[in-house]
Amino acid sequence: MNLKPSFFERRSGVKVFHDEEDAVQLLAKELMNMFPPHTIRPIVFVCIGTDRSTGDSLGPLVGTLLEEKGPSPFHVYGTLDEPIHAVNLEDKLKEIKQQHFYPFIIGIDACLGKLKSVGSIQLADGPVKPGAGVNKELPAVGDIHLTGIVNVSGFMEFFVLQNTRLNLVLKMAKTISEGIYQASIHYRVQKAEWNSMTTKMEESI
Repeated sequence: MNLKPSFFERRSGVKVFHDEEDAVQLLAKELMNMFPPHTIRPIVFVCIGTDRSTGDSLGPLVGTLLEEKGPSPFHVYGTLDEPIHAVNLEDKLKEIKQQHFYPFIIGIDACLGKLKSVGSIQLADGPVKPGAGVNKELPAVGDIHLTGIVNVSGFMEFFVLQNTRLNLVLKMAKTISEGIYQASIHYRVQKAEWNSMTTKMEESI
């Protein structure tokens, strides 16, 4: 599938279930559509969560799976080894903004939702608000966000997160990380083409 976006193809996001046949390709394509075109802004993924709660481990699982895939044009923060969670989120965001000039940030987090939406992955404009499901006041994260609905909301959210099936969370993390990985391949090619074109234009002046 061609993942190169055109100006007129840009949309506000997508919702897909992790086990849909084309889930990975849809996520990759939509990520490419939502990245700033021909940007020099570094692309940064901030994977939020903790391995102390199965439901809240989606973010660090995604970060770890991406880290295991090797070098990438994207920057990834938040893994099982070095999670980004309620205690250190604010400090980590400050570090990221000091490390990268004007970064384009994608916040990744688990969330709770309606029963019929459990297992779905949502990519949308604007920041994610970590901790909202368990009544915590944390800074919003991201120019866009990617969330996975891991369980049902509405009652004893903290307990529900603690008792979410790891099997579902891992499957969702694999779909998300593979979608990001495929987007990274096409992003690298697109950026190389853009740099080559820019060089040729500069040489012709």
